[in-house]
Amino acid sequence: MALSITVNGKRRDVKATEDTPLLYVLRDELGLDGPVFGCGLAQCGACAVLLGTSEVRSCVVKVGAVGAQPVTTIEGLGQVGKLHPLQQAWIAEQVPQCGYCQSGMMIAAASLLERNPHPTEQQIKAGMNGHLCRCGTQPRIVKAIARAAKGTRRASA
Repeated sequence: MALSITVNGKRRDVKATEDTPLLYVLRDELGLDGPVFGCGLAQCGACAVLLGTSEVRSCVVKVGAVGAQPVTTIEGLGQVGKLHPLQQAWIAEQVPQCGYCQSGMMIAAASLLERNPHPTEQQIKAGMNGHLCRCGTQPRIVKAIARAAKGTRRASA
């Protein structure tokens, strides 16, 4: 049975079974390398994607559970020549070091700004809780999210 999901604005037919983790479909079948395997237990956030406007951990979400909800990965957050405000802020604040967690961090930040377009520093920290960064770039991540919040009303704008 073929499944059909919308990823980054495009309807895609996938051959995976319904119980296949969404992360495996995104990476192995669709060739998207933004969401990465970190822990496989939904504890680190490296595999985060948007399902609708909510952040989910794609390592534990089954592709069959996606249904009609659109999936957005880091590759679909901005466009070539028109970066998302978070991507611009990430560059301006020189956030990444190793970069392993960064796509999940941006996805979580996009979900946060969708719910709360003008978060306080404490709200940003609380919203990013549960995303692990071993390089220690959290202070720059907080600054980048605050910068993006100043530059846009909504994360999807």
